[in-house]
Amino acid sequence: MKFAALDEARDFLAAHPDIDMIELFILDANGVPRGKLLHREELLAVYESGRPLPSTILGLTLNGDDVENSGLVWDVGDIDCRAYPLAGSLVRLPWRQIPTAAVQVSMHPQEGLPASIADPRHLLIKVIDGLKAEGYHPVMACELEFYLLDAKRDGNGRPQPALDADGGRPRSTQVYGLRELEQIEPFLADLYAACKLQGIPARTAISEYAPGQVEITLEHGDALEAMDQAVRYKRLVKAVAHKHGMQATFMAKPFDHLAGTGMHMHVSIADAEGRNLFASQDPAGTPLLRQAVGGMLASLLESLLLFCPNANSYRRFQSNSYAPLAPTWGVDNRTVSLRVPGGPANSRHIEHRICGADANPYLAAAAILAGIHRGLRENLDPGEPVQGNGYAQATELLPTDWLTSLVALEQSAWARDALGSEFLGVYLAVKRAEYRQFMAEVGEQDWRWYLTQA
Repeated sequence: MKFAALDEARDFLAAHPDIDMIELFILDANGVPRGKLLHREELLAVYESGRPLPSTILGLTLNGDDVENSGLVWDVGDIDCRAYPLAGSLVRLPWRQIPTAAVQVSMHPQEGLPASIADPRHLLIKVIDGLKAEGYHPVMACELEFYLLDAKRDGNGRPQPALDADGGRPRSTQVYGLRELEQIEPFLADLYAACKLQGIPARTAISEYAPGQVEITLEHGDALEAMDQAVRYKRLVKAVAHKHGMQATFMAKPFDHLAGTGMHMHVSIADAEGRNLFASQDPAGTPLLRQAVGGMLASLLESLLLFCPNANSYRRFQSNSYAPLAPTWGVDNRTVSLRVPGGPANSRHIEHRICGADANPYLAAAAILAGIHRGLRENLDPGEPVQGNGYAQATELLPTDWLTSLVALEQSAWARDALGSEFLGVYLAVKRAEYRQFMAEVGEQDWRWYLTQA
């Protein structure tokens, strides 16, 4: 684990004499940023000796509740665990009224115990190090979809697309529509400017398959760095949307009649000199690429909870929706779960299309890379790629419910070996608690279905 040098903080403070506040955050297993708001004069001490954070901070449910059987609450007395800043993460937040910067921290492997075992970034580093030890250097990129919503709900209290710049509300699906992007130009201008300021390589913007749905691609690079950027990008999108009077959501399926929201993960493997080991004139890639696909398919069910972590995640799996339904792969085919895009030989890679945008990028990447490592070690054959409509040819479907995925990860010997039993112990305790809370809640759908009929 490499943490930032003290000089980074000194140089930043010298270059930004107006900064008053520092937002210190760590990402929990649900992808929720949690932390503290510090004063300027507290920053150097964080770089020198870390910052104590309670052990429970990495064992909370999505709604911020303690999970007593996580091992991070009463068993350890909610002990302080020391977190340190990540290099390159200290950046200005240009949308804040009070001049504010943010710095991302991660638990120290020793000083951060016991919380460090539950740090999602640690898990990704562990999986990457395992690949690098065998000469494989993972390269990744994220495509994150999101909805821009009105800050105000409609007359029925439901979320609705944000107003266009001309005051209208988008009603129809105009995929790849340029007018739709023009209508959110003020938001996009501030978003790209903030990305540039924070060193996040945001590239192509696309109007997606629903009113108010947008996708912006991030550039590929070192796997850990790419996921750091994805984490900070999600925070940035929400903050810039809020500045413009909107709400950005990465919820997997916010509307039953509209497209779900995915996080497509692009991955390849390079050697120590940076040469793409998947590169081939064959559109299906090298034997190594096929082994990687085989490993991801073999571990898909056991990994699914990390790709689709919430009850709502599974509402996205619908036929003919460009969302995946089956453990399938293909070449330049968007009806499968694992797609090998076309393009020049040296750009050959795999597009993993299973994750919802609600997934934690660190955990999703860790599960993807662990599956690839399995395929390379065991020389797994994925079978022939799907030709044509993958939905029509599927013989085995992915689970469409939360509990099946939870149980599959719980019972997986492969996952315990690849991801570690200590991390899984905390993560599964959190997800079990969320499942019980979700199933215990009675709401509007229950009343519509059962109040008068039961």
